[in-house]
Amino acid sequence: MSQFWSGIVHELTPYVPGEQPKVQDLIKLNTNENPYGPSPKVIAAITAEATDALRLYPDPNSERLKTVIADYHGLSAAQVFVGNGSDEVLAHVFQALLKHSRPLLFPDITYSFYPVYCGLYGIEYEAIPLDRHFEINIHNYDRPNGGIIFPNPNAPTGIPLELDKIEALLQKNRYSVVVVDEAYVDFGTESAVRLINTYPNLLVTQTLSKARSLAGLRLGFALGHPDLIEALTRVKDSFNSYPVDRLAEAGAIAAMQDVDYFEAMREKVIAARDSLVKKMEAIGFVILPSGANFILAKHPSIDGETLAQKLREQRIIVRHFKKPKRIAPFVRITIGTELEMAQLLKAFTFIVST
Repeated sequence: MSQFWSGIVHELTPYVPGEQPKVQDLIKLNTNENPYGPSPKVIAAITAEATDALRLYPDPNSERLKTVIADYHGLSAAQVFVGNGSDEVLAHVFQALLKHSRPLLFPDITYSFYPVYCGLYGIEYEAIPLDRHFEINIHNYDRPNGGIIFPNPNAPTGIPLELDKIEALLQKNRYSVVVVDEAYVDFGTESAVRLINTYPNLLVTQTLSKARSLAGLRLGFALGHPDLIEALTRVKDSFNSYPVDRLAEAGAIAAMQDVDYFEAMREKVIAARDSLVKKMEAIGFVILPSGANFILAKHPSIDGETLAQKLREQRIIVRHFKKPKRIAPFVRITIGTELEMAQLLKAFTFIVST
């Protein structure tokens, strides 16, 4: 029945999310979810909000949540935009701020949703190659553009870009928007948020899915100059005036306010990552430096696809990317609990020794 599709649908190549297996007893290390649950205060806040007030629409502007996020980052509420997950926020960013006559620039190895949004909104883009160390070279972005976007740390490489380089990029691109997608920033990468009041062309996006363990809640936000936020709000209100429901807002406020729990859980993930890297390197793996809650790793004698399959035989799921070819030798591994990492290392030791 595809004859009923709009013309653009035939041309789209949709984003493919990580596998969500139905089997229960797998070690799931493929979608960068936090291995630890959200703060108990989040559960309590959501439970308290589950009243007959759910018959009423939520606040379309999520003012209480914006204020909490603004206070946490030392900004004003006018500098905050919230949405139903950072993917929705990014979708509005592409439409509101990145569709211009000149091409959008982003790395050739990066979050694969970026070219999907370009296809959906008819945005011309150029994919700028990472260097031989899989790092972003800001000098390669010194060309005419209608905007720049990249994750920091990058995904799926996990490699952070230093703040001074981000600032240099902003200084050279004062007449286009630079979007820093900080989905994984809390695991050891310096945030660009402190540059917002200096550079009105900077937009930073973040999510509560990773470090705050709320992937199932769907809450993301953007931080930037009020003029950028207004553009996002105009698009949002032309699409869905109520993207954040009452339960999500209550849970998100509690998550942002429980700083002690947030710090404790992210430190556990960072410690597990650093320990795993050392142990994997000891048995021959090559691992890219990571400032995220995942690592990109390869073994010199086992290709990435085979490695992912052999792990699956051990009931462990990781992510393998066939494209681009440069990362095909690698697998991306989400950092799990200490027990999960011990089981992963045991499986790796078995695989490389057989």
